[in-house]
Amino acid sequence: MITADLHIHTIASDGSWTPVQLVDNIREMGIQVFAVTDHDSVGSVAATAQLAKQYDLCFLPGVEVCSTSRGHQFHILGYGIDFQSHQLQCLLQHNTQLMEETDRQCIRQLAARRLPGVDYNEYLGYRYKAERGGWKSLNYLMDKGLCQGVKDFFERLFTTENEIQFPEFPAPVAVIDTIRSAGGVAVLAHPGSEFHGTVLEETLECFYEESIDGVECFHPGHDRDTTAMAREWCLRHQLLMTGGSDCHGSFVPGRRLGHPQINLADLNLGRILQVDKSP
Repeated sequence: MITADLHIHTIASDGSWTPVQLVDNIREMGIQVFAVTDHDSVGSVAATAQLAKQYDLCFLPGVEVCSTSRGHQFHILGYGIDFQSHQLQCLLQHNTQLMEETDRQCIRQLAARRLPGVDYNEYLGYRYKAERGGWKSLNYLMDKGLCQGVKDFFERLFTTENEIQFPEFPAPVAVIDTIRSAGGVAVLAHPGSEFHGTVLEETLECFYEESIDGVECFHPGHDRDTTAMAREWCLRHQLLMTGGSDCHGSFVPGRRLGHPQINLADLNLGRILQVDKSP
């Protein structure tokens, strides 16, 4: 069996592993086909590609791009991309700036609500080690003892009650077009996740209208029925099927590299495996 994990994060976004640590873990797990898909970043692609060549591993350059549709946030995976594409770089920079401003707005709001110890000017000068995983506002609040982790952050602090919400990201059609302009294919990430706040079939049909190339069928947020439904839907529409652990290193508990275990034969990667734009 050839095993695959096509959804992994590094320190280039909110993961805790460097490319070296990631490849060491890939080799230890015996995973033969893998991809780095950082949130709105391709910062680890080049280094990981070089390490993969060194150890004769099949590496797919990827990215996970934030998008907004019908008031909900969706993530779109891009595989086989030319990570140096100017259009792609502009989109990723745009999304990164949106999230950095959202981070600042989060701290401003919490300071205005007089959350003990929160100081906006202090936050501006705050630094943290990328190997911790996560993002700036989360780590700042954790260091202040005001937050226990990701779940606590989104349940108590990053809430509409505190007048904090995600920004409006580019529409799916714009993200899909940009991924294709970079020579890649666009895949809808974890469509069955509660993160979206939508019904699976509704989500799939909406993205079919957006001409998505494929769907991430295997994901730790999917139960067996969700995976089966997504695979059947892809087969019916002749779309690509991918899967991955959504591992963030040690940052997100329960997201372990290689879980769920994915057999390459259960996927339909189409031309993803034929497109190699790694350095």
